[in-house]
Amino acid sequence: MKIKLILSSLIIAGVLSATQAMAADYKIDTAHTFVTFKVSHLGYSFINGRFDDFDGMFSYDTNNPGASKVNVTINAKSIDTNHAERDKDLRSDNFLDVSKYPSITFESTAYLVGSDSDTLKGNVTIFGITKAVEIKVKLVGEGKDPWGGYRSGFRGNVTLNSADFGMPEWVGDLEIDLDIEGIRI
Repeated sequence: MKIKLILSSLIIAGVLSATQAMAADYKIDTAHTFVTFKVSHLGYSFINGRFDDFDGMFSYDTNNPGASKVNVTINAKSIDTNHAERDKDLRSDNFLDVSKYPSITFESTAYLVGSDSDTLKGNVTIFGITKAVEIKVKLVGEGKDPWGGYRSGFRGNVTLNSADFGMPEWVGDLEIDLDIEGIRI
């Protein structure tokens, strides 16, 4: 009886260790990641843009996605809407005030698994104001790359009210799309 108990305990410990070993940390591959946005232009059309300089990490476990964690820092000055004068204005204290608030940050607080998509909850700080947000995310895929590494990729989107972050009300909603690829470290 003792032998069966010891063997059972060893098997359970082995399974738990194998499951825990599946958790992995990833560095965001900035060459294959895009942080883009769309915002209304006076209600007549849309302005599309992106942030070109960012850095971050995430942890993801296929067997336990609820334990996932994400931290991202975006260089606010790297905003690019393909129009130099507009970008200068967006960097000014009229909008992002990058001299005072050089970074936009996101730190996750929970990862909820859903049937169609998952929800990444966390805190985003823009213009020096922090708010809780929920980002809809989907795992695009994961696996070995041709260079001997291992990658995971996700798509996500979230809509933020710019007034919640101290920007003029007439700016309206910011629709943010995320295409994230990470390299396991």
